[in-house]
Amino acid sequence: MTDKNIKNIYKMSDDAIIHTIGEFVRHHRLQQNITQKDLADRAGINRTTLSDMELGRRCQLVTLIQVLRILNKLHVFESFEVTQQISPIKLAEMEMKKRQKASGQSGDSTAKKSDW
Repeated sequence: MTDKNIKNIYKMSDDAIIHTIGEFVRHHRLQQNITQKDLADRAGINRTTLSDMELGRRCQLVTLIQVLRILNKLHVFESFEVTQQISPIKLAEMEMKKRQKASGQSGDSTAKKSDW
């Protein structure tokens, strides 16, 4: 990628973000010494589609995923993972509700008794 720093991505237009993604793809393709044709063939897309992507033109998300998979850069999507977190208060409440001791057997006389 270029030395350009993304200072505030929230202030960037959609097209500017797409252009940055294209620069990312191009940078890593060149860094791995892969031609556009080779990358496109391995990703299962048309070379012109890859060229358009690198030029900052819009593409489908699945196309981006295919390209990033070949470049071994799918880790950029790790921040999309949703993990459930329990608040400390809820965790403390759950700990207090844990069974502290066994209650023994219930007085249910209909339960079958062992022949032992």
